[in-house]
Amino acid sequence: MAKTDLPILDQRRIEANIIKPIYEEMVAELGAEKAKTILGNAIRKDSISQGQAYAEGLDEPTSLEGFHSLLPQWKANGALEMDMLEETESRVSYNVTRCKYAEMYKEMGLAEIGHLLSCGRDGTFCTGYDPRISLERTQTIMQGASHCDFRYKWTDD
Repeated sequence: MAKTDLPILDQRRIEANIIKPIYEEMVAELGAEKAKTILGNAIRKDSISQGQAYAEGLDEPTSLEGFHSLLPQWKANGALEMDMLEETESRVSYNVTRCKYAEMYKEMGLAEIGHLLSCGRDGTFCTGYDPRISLERTQTIMQGASHCDFRYKWTDD
């Protein structure tokens, strides 16, 4: 997927409108668990490709700082409210305290797969961008927690 100026929240809404009837048909034919597995695998693979595309479009080497500079696209239009905890060359840590992605999927009747459509992309996108970046997250608003705990780490080879 090529870079776009469209806020990520808007991109996810468009994608979800396309995915919803396909997912519903998969559930009818294969059952919910199999449909979720297939959807999750497809989203993860696409996310890695998107991360690679972002990295390939850069004029400079990848870094955690460069990766972190993409955050405004995910926050555009108030999509995320967050508390920044740490920003260094090797670590970026923050908590998301409000997630309009979760709210949107719930409104669309897709709360049960919202974590696949958005949250599941976070770690694999950074892997595609640069495998030296890892994400540790133990909870998400999408799956009922009070906040999402994002902990990105840069590890040199």
